[in-house]
Amino acid sequence: MENIIKDIDIITSEEAQVCDYKTTEDENTGKSKKIYIESYGCQMNFSDSEIVASIMKDNGFDTTSDFNQADVIFLNTCSIREKAELTVRKRLSQFNNIKKNKPELTIGVLGCMAERLKEKLLEEEKLVDVVVGPDAYRDLPNLVSEAEDGNKGVNTFLSREETYADISPVRLNSNGVSAFISIMRGCDNMCSFCVVPFTRGRERSRDPHSIVKEAQELFDRGFKEVTLLGQNVDSYKWSPEENNKARLNKKEDAVSAVINFANLLEMVAKISPQLRVRFSTSHPKDITDEVLYTMKKYDNICKYIHLPVQSGNSRVLDMMNRTYDREWYLERVSKIREILGEECGISSDMITGFCTETEEEHQDTLTLMDIVKYDFSYMFYYSERPGTLAAKKYEDDIPLETKKRRLNDIIQKQSLLSEERNKLDVGKIQEILIEGESKRSAEQLKGRNSANKVVIIEKGNLKKGDYAMVKITDCTPATLFGEVIS
Repeated sequence: MENIIKDIDIITSEEAQVCDYKTTEDENTGKSKKIYIESYGCQMNFSDSEIVASIMKDNGFDTTSDFNQADVIFLNTCSIREKAELTVRKRLSQFNNIKKNKPELTIGVLGCMAERLKEKLLEEEKLVDVVVGPDAYRDLPNLVSEAEDGNKGVNTFLSREETYADISPVRLNSNGVSAFISIMRGCDNMCSFCVVPFTRGRERSRDPHSIVKEAQELFDRGFKEVTLLGQNVDSYKWSPEENNKARLNKKEDAVSAVINFANLLEMVAKISPQLRVRFSTSHPKDITDEVLYTMKKYDNICKYIHLPVQSGNSRVLDMMNRTYDREWYLERVSKIREILGEECGISSDMITGFCTETEEEHQDTLTLMDIVKYDFSYMFYYSERPGTLAAKKYEDDIPLETKKRRLNDIIQKQSLLSEERNKLDVGKIQEILIEGESKRSAEQLKGRNSANKVVIIEKGNLKKGDYAMVKITDCTPATLFGEVIS
């Protein structure tokens, strides 16, 4: 869940709970119908919406940024927090008011919320015409056609093979510089607070050759950065034999052909030194020294790792079924610093107010933050999700006001740490990749350094997609400011 932190000094607990979202842009290629997609939540959802747009484009649809012009409206949803689901429900009600005056409009819910609440959305609340889970997007044209004939369409089948490897995504909201590439789907980690294993199914990895091909095509089109996406990229593993795509005749050769995440990173990095490579998300139990040494070997693999901790207390981590403890996590951070240096950016996810969490255990999270010194974090108070292991086993017994107060403690701590980390960059010369104009001024550009920090510079003769060497001159907790050296 990158690129959500705002360019302000402090964020509140309510702002921290807001679900990020994106919408489609206008594409007019002369097709007869228009589709509008609104995507909520994580980068994987945004990537999925690009796959959906590609499928619908091949079946007679252009995209639109105006839902009033749409023949079909899709909400690609997130179920990881209650706030996200409430936001989508409110949006569905608004779209249903539009449908009263436009009965031919088709409304669909995609993704994790579709998987979890299909019966309610279709039959009980009658808010939608189409409900489609993350593994059934190929069926969307048929289901939309059924809805146009007055029938409800639903497909929430979870596949153990689907990776959409053969589909070339339509790059929605693309700045023409950075793009997502999905390398695997699903999750086998049964964190007790999380719905993802139930809404996205089991882990399966995509053929590495299709990943490299997609990255090469993006680079050939002028993209300068790719982010490899997965619920847990470090568990990426592909072999011709396991995926029933055997290209080798001998079993002993097939074993040697197994490709892990470190191998995949290297394959993508070798496309060009001018193609930056990022990835998200890493699980602390799986990130290996081999991955870290591969990052060190290639300058174009960005020195930034999103390493969610969730809690700084070992008992709470055990209840969360994270399968590591405080000491394990700190050892991994220590290894990151040892191999990649202090300048490597580290960010985290944190949940405060998990079931039975005490004040002392809350303090453990704060002290762990002091040790790690995260560059930034995504911080939330615990929201019980129906059907999860935690909902079945534990009472959600921390009062909401306590959750919010603890969350504010974490937010305030992170703001101080972000400022501390950013001040270390002042005076240094860093390479940044220009992503576009700054939101604050058309005379300024924004880019990112290797550690995934936003850097603001004067425009000068630079343009989107350029690399620039910049001397960092100032900072806030969320942003660096610099002068172009070359």
